[in-house]
Formats: sequence, structure tokens, C-alpha cells
Amino acid sequence: MSDATEIERKFLVAVCPALDGVTSEAVRQGYVTGPDDSVEVRLRQKGCGYFLTVKSSGTVQRAEHETAITSVQFETLWPATAGRRIEKTRYTGTLPDGLIFELDIFRGALAPLILVEVEFATLDAANAFTAPDWFGADVTADKRFKNGALAHASLDSGMPS
Repeated sequence: MSDATEIERKFLVAVCPALDGVTSEAVRQGYVTGPDDSVEVRLRQKGCGYFLTVKSSGTVQRAEHETAITSVQFETLWPATAGRRIEKTRYTGTLPDGLIFELDIFRGALAPLILVEVEFATLDAANAFTAPDWFGADVTADKRFKNGALAHASLDSGMPS
């Protein structure tokens, strides 16, 4: 189980970079909670791993508690996320300054949305970060681009406007 404070910034992608040398995994995730709940409860299958995660509300800094679960537990709980799901391919790579980025290319109703996230060790580091040219608008504080909100939006009109 991982109990941590997550410090991250999220951006739209202006121009998708070459993805040579990065790893990729298919991700499907569903939300037990709604976008207006005080916490976010998420099920995620990432590659061959299965996780249950609880996140606090917030923007740049949030509490995150994640625990690995079995595929049987995942499949048992998965129906509770009906109507609140997203699918994406996650590409993980390293920026020139050594920070790790996670680039998500969404599928289904959310295509062609592409977002990139960078996690930081401290809030000061997050605030001091200068995004590379291929990053677009910073949407960290825009609740429409939180994955839980996107999972709900994918049912309605797809991508946030």
C-alpha cells in the first residue's frame, strides 16, 4: 500500500513529442465516486497491475492512498464504476532535466485528448517548473481535466470544452 502526498502538474499537449524510447501501458480506470464528492475512489488496471486508489480533493497537492488488488477483486468491483470510466494509453518518459513525465492519449469519446503530467518531490519544485515547448496550457487547477471528471464527461459530450 502506498500512502503519500501527490504533487503534480497537468498540461494539455500542444505537439505530441516523438515517443521513441518511452514505455507504454494500456490503462483503464473507473470511478466509484462522483466528481463532486470530497474524495476520489478509483479502480485502475495498468498493464497487468490492478489498484484501488483514494485521493483527496485539491489541485497541485493531494493525499493519495493506493493499494494493489487482485484481478478478481478488480473485476468484482468494476461494475460499480459503470458510466464513470476512461481508457487511455500512458507513455512514461524522462524530460531533459531528469523529471519523469506521463503522457496520456485518451481513447473512445475522449479522443483525441492528450494530457501530460509531471510529479514533483516538493511544492516549491512544482511551482518553479518550466514546461518544455511541447507542453500546452497548464490545466492543473481546471477541474474539467481531472480524470474523474473526464470519466463522467466521456458519457456526455466527450472532451471538455
